[in-house]
Amino acid sequence: MSQARDLLTEPGQWQRVCSLTELDQGKPAGFEIDDTPVVLVRDGEQVHALHDVCTHAEVALSEGEVSRGGIECWLHGSCFDLRTGAPSSLPATEPVNVYPVHVAGDDVYVDLSSPKNQG
Repeated sequence: MSQARDLLTEPGQWQRVCSLTELDQGKPAGFEIDDTPVVLVRDGEQVHALHDVCTHAEVALSEGEVSRGGIECWLHGSCFDLRTGAPSSLPATEPVNVYPVHVAGDDVYVDLSSPKNQG
């Protein structure tokens, strides 16, 4: 427990974004973290965090829909895997960044300093 608390208090890494109760199951929610647009998606007790900009059309993914483990861009229908950020449908061909998420109690933290990929 102490290790998790130490992780979350390190400056410049883990940042509290919202409470878990603010996220509706399967609905994307857009946030700004240090001027970086991030979309959070709650999947049960797990939360996914992705860069909130479609790599094809540069529009907010948080305005799209979530289905089958992905988030679909509302403009042209590109879909990105919630776990990897990889595009699973055209016209997008480049992945979006996926960020580590930690849920502590009811608080959702995201670490922008170490994307799980380099989309």
